[in-house]
Amino acid sequence: MTAFKHLLSTSPLASARESASSALGSLKPGSGSKPPRYSAAGLFVKGAKSQDWPRVWREVDLQKSYDVIIIGGGVHGLATAYYLATNHGITNVAVLDKAYLGSGGSGRNTAIVRSNYLTPEGVAFYDRSLSLYNTMSTDLNLNVMFSERGHMTLAHTDGALRTMRWRAEVNKLQDINSSVIDADEVKKLAPSLDTSPNTRYPILGALYHPPGGTIRHDAVVWGYARGADHRGVEMHQKTEVYDILCEGGSGPDGKGPGGKVTGVRTNRGDISAPIVVNCTAGWATTISDMAGVKLPITTHPLQAAVTEPVKVFLPTVVVSGSLHVYVSQTDRGELVFGASVDPYATYSMKGSLEFTEELAGHVLELMPNIGRMRLLRQWAGLCDMTPDYSPIMGFTPVDGFLCDVGWGTYGFKAGPVSGEQMAEAIATKATPKLIEPFKLSRFATGQLVGEKGAAAVGH
Repeated sequence: MTAFKHLLSTSPLASARESASSALGSLKPGSGSKPPRYSAAGLFVKGAKSQDWPRVWREVDLQKSYDVIIIGGGVHGLATAYYLATNHGITNVAVLDKAYLGSGGSGRNTAIVRSNYLTPEGVAFYDRSLSLYNTMSTDLNLNVMFSERGHMTLAHTDGALRTMRWRAEVNKLQDINSSVIDADEVKKLAPSLDTSPNTRYPILGALYHPPGGTIRHDAVVWGYARGADHRGVEMHQKTEVYDILCEGGSGPDGKGPGGKVTGVRTNRGDISAPIVVNCTAGWATTISDMAGVKLPITTHPLQAAVTEPVKVFLPTVVVSGSLHVYVSQTDRGELVFGASVDPYATYSMKGSLEFTEELAGHVLELMPNIGRMRLLRQWAGLCDMTPDYSPIMGFTPVDGFLCDVGWGTYGFKAGPVSGEQMAEAIATKATPKLIEPFKLSRFATGQLVGEKGAAAVGH
């Protein structure tokens, strides 16, 4: 064994690996370089030397001022920080979260990604996000476990089938791989589904979107946090924002239209910044109210559940708007279920027996043969719902206060592109074309982006 260790330490390959490891270890946060790469060679060197891997992100002291403060340490907030640093060289950025990174919707969603939306504006936006997800493991040097398995939205009525054809044509005009398939093709893609005509809601066909799939949501959070941290961005957990400081506005304390952001007040003291970004999903209105900006958003819980693991038998993501349910199977074999948002507005994230019973009943209508599978747990997250089921992005009547909110049940899908576009808006002080349709002023002018037909169920 001693001779083997000596051979490892003196071989040219070992020397090269040691040099590479040393070089990577010497890179400093904020240097503009990529973080140290995870690789088989790195694993070998760390193991041979009994070395620990560096922390994914640093714990640093909270400064008194920053160029940009981002409220919300989920995918949207971290992606905005990452692209600010990577694409625009803006690194004096703080991401604040009242709990821990990924503790909100980014850690409570069911990790489905797709781009087959209904409106041309939505299709273009989500397609850009899907392309960023496709290259994310390489871009962030972290395996985010993206699995392109296809996405089927079932049609149980003639009206639903007509809507699917409509969506398919919109998708094709935007060069999105999406088409309507019949019940026989549905059965071939997902043999476990009951496609017989004797069910309460027979499956007449489906909108099939091959590029759709799933991804590991916590890996996405860690990847963006790691990349942003190495470029100098600071992440501050357990830092709750109590107020947004403004001056010159028409409302109390200088807030509201005509005002200008000067910073935030937190449980760890005041911090000054000329730009504050709201990326808080379910808490979007509580944060925007602090700046005197009113948003047409209501907050609803969205529940989900997961079963025990079994052998993989469901190769695609399956959604049924009529049954208000969607289901996919993880690589480990668990079935992940979800439904539409609860019909009442609340900030409570408690699960309910009513949800479990209704969800289980609808899933069994689709797949009667899984009746003996055991449910492991259920949970809930908060969804910020707008009247047209589309987000609110970009600038507000308060100078320096920007929003990336209103994502409802589909915010995780849009995380990468939202961060990219919000970073561009901050850096250029202009609204990028891709998010122009989602500006707050559309509710006053009536230029709504109606996505209810493609987002009526939480998936």
